[in-house]
Amino acid sequence: MTNRDIWRFSATELTAQTKTGEISAEAAVQSSIDRMNAVNPALNAVVEDLSAEALERAMGLDKSRARGATPGPLHGVPVTIKINVDQAGHATSNGVTALKDLIAPADAPVVENLQKAGAVVIGRTNTPEFSFRADTDNPLHGRTHNPWGAHISPGGSSGGAGAAVMAGIGALGHGNDIGGSLRFPAAANGAVTVKPGLGRVPAWNPSQKAERGMLAQSMSVQGLITRSAADLHLSMPSLIAPDPRDPFHVPLPWCGDDLEGPIKVAFTRNTHGYDLHPEVEAALLTARDALTDAGYVVEEVEPPNVFEAGRNGYRALMGEVYAMMKQDVDAAGSQTVRDIFEVYFQEFPPFAGTELLQMMAKRSHYAREWSLFMEDYPLVLTPFLPQPFFKPDRDTEGAEGVHEVLGCAVYSYAMNFMGLPAASVPSRLAQLEKGPQPINVQIVSRRWREDMAVDAAAAIEARVGAMHHALWELMEARG
Repeated sequence: MTNRDIWRFSATELTAQTKTGEISAEAAVQSSIDRMNAVNPALNAVVEDLSAEALERAMGLDKSRARGATPGPLHGVPVTIKINVDQAGHATSNGVTALKDLIAPADAPVVENLQKAGAVVIGRTNTPEFSFRADTDNPLHGRTHNPWGAHISPGGSSGGAGAAVMAGIGALGHGNDIGGSLRFPAAANGAVTVKPGLGRVPAWNPSQKAERGMLAQSMSVQGLITRSAADLHLSMPSLIAPDPRDPFHVPLPWCGDDLEGPIKVAFTRNTHGYDLHPEVEAALLTARDALTDAGYVVEEVEPPNVFEAGRNGYRALMGEVYAMMKQDVDAAGSQTVRDIFEVYFQEFPPFAGTELLQMMAKRSHYAREWSLFMEDYPLVLTPFLPQPFFKPDRDTEGAEGVHEVLGCAVYSYAMNFMGLPAASVPSRLAQLEKGPQPINVQIVSRRWREDMAVDAAAAIEARVGAMHHALWELMEARG
């Protein structure tokens, strides 16, 4: 493999050589920049190119290592950062034109933690306006395209991160998730991620003028999108390092104690009245069989009511959004995003007043039901979406479009409302009439046990294989 091909390495493969000096940080970063220059013009996944400062940082890492400094766990790993998180000296625009000059005074904890571990930021990735769509487009930077083809949305709101990492632009892509914004792009692009649980990754933007609402604080988490489960095990311990700017961060180690005996997995195909596509069912069955063969005890059993928890949780979030965010959307958002928010409020009628407070209180009821259930079943294998991923701009097509994009995604935002970890991993490459399309499944784990969800994702990946190999062949064939 030549230096030009280093971008193909996973973060795990790369650090095995950058930490010994076999590959320099500069060479690793330069290869990823070359890949970005080659494929990003067609994708528009990275909307701020940080090549110059990335190379300067990489050369600094090489000099430090040569002087005897101990390399960090992510030494020389090229990463991208989503544009809704502060990176010192760069705009935290959140996809909103009115915020294009909001320059961050300091790094957010996730950026600081990645850089302390030796990672190198090569670019900042696209998000929809206000990071509140499951698709990625905005008037400031334009549309991000899915590397699999124009028939699939890249997902959102971390759509730029998902498209970038799967296309080979950096080994790790930072993203965040309030209702599915890590898992939607992972599912759209065939990537792997884990939505951390509440309090797991420190979060705060030094540029913010006011604190977020209580539900936004408790449902939104920071994370990474990768091409392999192993890269999550490598990188997440660095991401969860404590930061005093997040007073509610929980400083637990990444890996918990081993459980006695084989791990039981609850498996459900219930899509709560939405049609289950045969390709999604096939992906679920493949994941079930892979876990069984890996030694898990998989039982088809219904977990506590995810539909009720999810719908009520998102209606509560919409109540908070209506009260605290709608004015900003109306003032600074495009007509497209304003129209989408109006349909959101129809699909998820916002709770308000006493009813909102009561539903926020009921959050602990739903979380307790799942906590008790997971005493017997530490993992739960679920669909993510009942259908293959939707086309670009589907959520601009009125009530029917929003219903397909978000209305049916109860397995996604229910986990945010309850604060439970949830991994997303591809378990099938469907050959549909409109083109090839990865299908991801979701693995929910006990609170504080993201490592168990990633272990299960690795077992599925071992059976199915990573999706980026097929994607890169497709991209090369297209030229």
